[in-house]
Amino acid sequence: MTEPSDSQRADLGKAVRSHGGLWDTERGRRALRDAGHDPQDKHTRRILRGLASEGLLVKVEDRPVTYRLARPD
Repeated sequence: MTEPSDSQRADLGKAVRSHGGLWDTERGRRALRDAGHDPQDKHTRRILRGLASEGLLVKVEDRPVTYRLARPD
């Protein structure tokens, strides 16, 4: 199993900034597929957690884990 690439992280971050709203694993996977990646759930969740730790996303629900845009750019 491969790690998510920096380009996946960048593309998902761009999608979050562009579209805002609520984000979960499925929406993240769709955004990554639309950007030309073949994401796995595990990697998508890892990217979302990373974006949250950077302050781009805020967790709003634990089960299922759901995030929202923390700050507009």
